[in-house]
Amino acid sequence: MARNPDRRTVVGTLAALAAGLSTRDSVTAQPASPPDLVLFNGKITTLDRATPEASAVAIRDGRFVAVGSDRDVIALAGPQTRRIDLRGRRAIPGLIDSHMHIIRGGLNYNMELRWDGVRSLAQAMRMLKDQVDRTPAPQWVRVVGGFTEHQFAEKRLPTLEEINAVAPDTPVFILHLYDRALLNGAALRAVGYTKDTPAPPGGEIVRDGNGNPTGLLVAKPNATILYATLAKGPKLPPEYQKNSSRHFMREVNRLGVTSVIDAGGGFQNYPEDYSIVEELHREGQLTVRIAYNLFTQKPKEELKDFSTWAGQVKPGQGDDIYRANGAGEMLVYSAADFEDFRVERPEMPPNMETDLEPVIRLLAEKRWPWRLHATYNETISRALDVFEKVNRDIPFDGLHWFFDHAETIDDRNIDRIAALGSGIAVQHRMAYQGEDFVARYGERAAERTPPVRRMLAAGLPVGAGTDATRVASYNPWVSLSWLVTGKTLGGLALYPAANRLDRETALRLWTETNTWFSTEPGKKGQVKAGQLADLAVLSDDFFSVPEDTIQDITAVLTLLGGTPVHGDKEFSDLAPPLPPAMPDWSPVRRFGGYQMRAEAGGSRQAFVAESVTAAAAAACGCATGCGVHGHAHASAWGAGVPVSDSRAFWGALGCSCWAF
Repeated sequence: MARNPDRRTVVGTLAALAAGLSTRDSVTAQPASPPDLVLFNGKITTLDRATPEASAVAIRDGRFVAVGSDRDVIALAGPQTRRIDLRGRRAIPGLIDSHMHIIRGGLNYNMELRWDGVRSLAQAMRMLKDQVDRTPAPQWVRVVGGFTEHQFAEKRLPTLEEINAVAPDTPVFILHLYDRALLNGAALRAVGYTKDTPAPPGGEIVRDGNGNPTGLLVAKPNATILYATLAKGPKLPPEYQKNSSRHFMREVNRLGVTSVIDAGGGFQNYPEDYSIVEELHREGQLTVRIAYNLFTQKPKEELKDFSTWAGQVKPGQGDDIYRANGAGEMLVYSAADFEDFRVERPEMPPNMETDLEPVIRLLAEKRWPWRLHATYNETISRALDVFEKVNRDIPFDGLHWFFDHAETIDDRNIDRIAALGSGIAVQHRMAYQGEDFVARYGERAAERTPPVRRMLAAGLPVGAGTDATRVASYNPWVSLSWLVTGKTLGGLALYPAANRLDRETALRLWTETNTWFSTEPGKKGQVKAGQLADLAVLSDDFFSVPEDTIQDITAVLTLLGGTPVHGDKEFSDLAPPLPPAMPDWSPVRRFGGYQMRAEAGGSRQAFVAESVTAAAAAACGCATGCGVHGHAHASAWGAGVPVSDSRAFWGALGCSCWAF
């Protein structure tokens, strides 16, 4: 990518596009009327290969109408044109998340304490205790995904004893990825799990020697028990859900996200659970473009669900802000291979193909694009057998269907997907679960999990996303860091150079390429005349910051259709204020969302140590202290002495910190 803006004028207009003018002709074309907004003095990465860099853009009626130099773009401004000086900052097209559960996440965001980005268990426990103290009965304190134990300095989850110590009376539910949930005694009482509760299908209620539930729920072989238990908690009333959805959208705007493809989700019923986002759309309060997929909710009734929905809505129905996208990511329950790398790969049942085929036939006949959750190559192979069979009878002919995840896909199946004209949407789940994958399958197997470079070499559309909010975090910069560095949040290097991406390619997976997955190529994803004016101005230059700090980038200004939807620092007065998070005890009021690391230039080790020291007394939650360190277990964990190893000197003699 060129690093210096091309000083030749590159000005495109909607009128020029309509006339079909060439790039050479369009540089001399002038907008029919002055633009509404001009941004100048920036370093703008356009991702338009004809004009990779610019310093200024002009926007009118929600679209880019000119892209080029300060001199030529500013010359287009009229008396009423608003001008914003970008002060030399890097700007990129608005980020597009091809796989997020933003509709469901928005309904619950204000109720959830987010451990996304928290770097020590001690800090996480301090946050938990603080929220417990402020949460009124009968409400719960919920930590619902977005973190991994590997991101903590202590490299572990809290114990049930620790959780019960800081929350003896307030229900606490902590979801770790899709492998387990931790419930304190109050939460067990709230959901009614007792010695007499039968073992649930699809999961495990762990019990003590007397048969009483301990508070640990395990997703084995799938996450149904985790979904179902969380669904027993109190819900926000509709007005609060609207407020919550607005806060969640503003949070992703803060990170530069302007579009999301919503992948549906468990216990997200259509049309009931879409009423809040549709009301916000009618009121003009959506600050993220949403293309939504419909996710079947009833095992054995999947075909009925999609038959019903096909009569209610059509893909593409809606507008540029809110529109239907297709089916999935759940198409049939017998094809769902949940991704708990702590346990063995689940074998799909023999009825998978017979369940899947009629659904795919219906979708192909109705011209509904679909997406299918598939973690393992074995599942993908069997699904492709069905897709190839249906395609022979009902040619897909450019229908934008695709697989989600595909961590262990092999080369043969990549080529089969390419032959069918399909794509793959990848997420940064390995940044959260890479250590677990390596422990089970080995370092060599992890080197191409997923094999993104091989997918691109095969010519597939490959898009990036997060799978937020219950697995990985919604922070796109963690994904971009993972794609570029190949490292987990815990610092484990997974990928050799052959499976890592350069920064421009990674950014394209988050912008231009993702438009294929919502059947919107050419509409957005680039800073280019005629495209929707979605733009993120960054806190730090993505193309020059050290690799280790990519994950710390945020947006200081985010535009949706040329309208500011987030502003920070010198742009803080540009975006309209939000009403306070509701209810007044919401964790969002106290902690916000993603917890950023220490400011650049500060010592991250000092940051961790400070968090540990401040939280030790309040958040330890242990019954007894260590004879050497007292209750400062977390400080001991952060030290160089190997107290976490029971076989080492300090673990065996004198220090019992390892036991906590």
